Amino acid sequence: MSLIQTLSDVNNTFLSRRELTCDFAGLGGKLKTLEAVDMITKEFKLDGKIVIPMRLKTNVGMLKVTGTFYVYDDEGLAKKHINPTIFSRLEKTKAKIAEAEKVEVPAEEKTVEVPAEEKTVEVPAEEKTE
Repeated sequence: MSLIQTLSDVNNTFLSRRELTCDFAGLGGKLKTLEAVDMITKEFKLDGKIVIPMRLKTNVGMLKVTGTFYVYDDEGLAKKHINPTIFSRLEKTKAKIAEAEKVEVPAEEKTVEVPAEEKTVEVPAEEKTE
């Protein structure tokens, strides 16, 4: 069973883009835009193309999210057609994710493992004087 159900898949030759409308079953309130883009990219094998999430709408009373995506071959053409605020929001989100990953890495590097040979310290036994 696939989580993604395609509602419409239109090639808009006038604007040189592909417009996808899909339902994500069981992800109401849990789906993030970049996760949706990754799922669409993998499902439709869109590697190397620009996928832009235009709208994610959660349906009332259901665990279903309806998403609209535009797929461009050329990033310059996408920036001409689409509002620049959408690109700035995507860049901010990507920057936050990169920063969160960068913060997590040094925490792991702080734990330094000591070799087993250095862990055992021999303490000389006290000599009894009688």
